[in-house]
Amino acid sequence: MTMQDQILRTPESCFAGLSQFAFAPHYLALASKTGPELRLHYLDENAGQPLTALLLHGEPTWSFLYRHMIPPVVAAGFRVVAPDWIGFGRSDKYARIEAYSYQLHVDSLRALIEQLDLQRIVLVCQDWGGPIGLRVLAEMPERFAAVLATNTLLPTGEPPPRGVADWPGAGIRQWVDFATVATDLAIDEIVASVAVQRLAPEVLAGYRAPFPSPAYKAGPLAFPRLIPISEHMPGYDENREAWQVLERFNAPFVTAFSDSDPSTQPWAAVFQQRIPGARGRRHPLIPGAGHFVQEEQGGELARVLLELMHEVS
Repeated sequence: MTMQDQILRTPESCFAGLSQFAFAPHYLALASKTGPELRLHYLDENAGQPLTALLLHGEPTWSFLYRHMIPPVVAAGFRVVAPDWIGFGRSDKYARIEAYSYQLHVDSLRALIEQLDLQRIVLVCQDWGGPIGLRVLAEMPERFAAVLATNTLLPTGEPPPRGVADWPGAGIRQWVDFATVATDLAIDEIVASVAVQRLAPEVLAGYRAPFPSPAYKAGPLAFPRLIPISEHMPGYDENREAWQVLERFNAPFVTAFSDSDPSTQPWAAVFQQRIPGARGRRHPLIPGAGHFVQEEQGGELARVLLELMHEVS
């Protein structure tokens, strides 16, 4: 990152009237060594409760993804915190793709946890929420009471049973190659393309909302380039170190992957086999959902989450 990196902030008018998304915004200032502070947005419902569901989104979504899950968790008396990664949602956005790094997102999440002093966290991670959230868990496992992993991964390049055969496959490599040369992404089309159901226009508008022009999309364009698909990439060694901690993690660890996301489904078995807290547990397969299970089957995923939260409360 350089002193010349421009920081963009999506106008609040872009978020007006979003469907089923009336949650109050909260902001955290993140210090930067080479430029102005970054503003990280997060939702914080039912603050003050001792057990917190930390809901982490992935590519190319934002906390809007969790709007179906937040109300039942709050109604059950638990706290919910759902951040937007830098470059997404209501959070600030670098204009340069090269300003983003895997470590930036890890550091941002750690800062949020420390500044809110979250102590009893039930981590809910999907897509990039896993590679980021599980890395932070490995750095401060004492703060985490349980994990619910859905349609996510933590890659290390290892063969089965420690990894997934032929990963990254051709689909991942094509996605990385495309994003490396692309200057724009059709956010709504990406979300719709991996859904089992037909998503309503107002739902797709919600996913487009943070990105009023291609200038705001450096974050989504950067994420595919940050996937550690080779041992020379940042995050590759750090993920292997994180797995060393996860292989000693005895707190409850549940996988609830969807039935129609072939790109991530093999990773459920890796988590179940390698993490002590996952062994001997029921790991539901959620029907009727593609990659973004929270969008299509948020109520069912919330039910699984609440069962886990009641267990550890």
